[in-house]
Amino acid sequence: MKRNQFFLTLVGVATFSLTAFANKPTDDNKPYLIKTFSGNINAVRAETSGGSLSIEGGTDMNAKVEMYVRGNNGNGNLDKEEIEERLKDYDITIAQEGSTIVATAKRRTNDRDWKRSLSIAFKFYTPRKVTTDLRTSGGSIHLASLTGEQKFRTSGGSLHVSDIQGNINGQTSGGSIHLDRCQAGTSGELDLQTSGGSIEAKSSSGKMRLHTSGGSIRLSDLKGNVDAQTSGGSVHGEDIAGDIKAGTSGGSIRLANVAGSIDASTSAGGIDLSLTQLGQYVRLSTSAGSINVKMPLDKGLTLNLSGNRIKIPLNNFSGNTDKDHIKGTLNGGGIPVTLSASSGSVNVNQ
Repeated sequence: MKRNQFFLTLVGVATFSLTAFANKPTDDNKPYLIKTFSGNINAVRAETSGGSLSIEGGTDMNAKVEMYVRGNNGNGNLDKEEIEERLKDYDITIAQEGSTIVATAKRRTNDRDWKRSLSIAFKFYTPRKVTTDLRTSGGSIHLASLTGEQKFRTSGGSLHVSDIQGNINGQTSGGSIHLDRCQAGTSGELDLQTSGGSIEAKSSSGKMRLHTSGGSIRLSDLKGNVDAQTSGGSVHGEDIAGDIKAGTSGGSIRLANVAGSIDASTSAGGIDLSLTQLGQYVRLSTSAGSINVKMPLDKGLTLNLSGNRIKIPLNNFSGNTDKDHIKGTLNGGGIPVTLSASSGSVNVNQ
């Protein structure tokens, strides 16, 4: 009777096709179940506690959901009978609610017997114009080729986001973040956070917030204002057009070919920066390294430089100079340039 209850959850909601493999182990690369939907689909809501979530947009107006099931105790290959026996502990829903596709997998009991637990993953194929609300506590999240607002959370996997047009709000407590070819909405941002992994962002535009507590940050080919913060790694990047705020407590900061304002600080490394175009300010500080900057000096600048040794061309300068402190103006003053190295040197265009 319980086995029938499980399948009744799936039947009668929408047209679907079933793929299962009788009396032999399942293949991790083949879905246990497939359901197809038709109609005006513009949203996906999904939740699972033991598997990954993946959405690929750009298909026609129809949608397809694939469910993958494997053991969570090191034994990924389970036969159909064993899967169905363990699925008695779960409530599974794959349905269409209006214009939203809903897929959830929740364990009914608080039984902590990991020998019976399952990893249940969902993969969606949808139209491109789809918004998402995704949650998993035990797997990665992949989103590709979508237009609309994307919101997702995982406690135990990485985030992979590519070819997204629209606002993004994603978090993970246990994995890395990869952002590629994404564009934020005009009044929103690409907001991605992790507590336990590195961040890579490339070929994207718009306002970006990229925070990690346990890894490095890599930036390349970005357009827009970027807030990149880490407590446990370096911040490196190149080819960035826009204002940058970069901070780390555990590594160096190296940024090349930057056009815009910059505010960067580190407590455990040096700063290397090349500016191709100045913005409204340049603020760099380090407590445990040197600062090396290449930047245009033909604009009006207001300098406040400090370090155990300072080297900078001072043509058309007015102000005070010492070995460890320079304060004054270049070319009549203007854009504030503040460089501070508590235990290292400051070198500008050297």
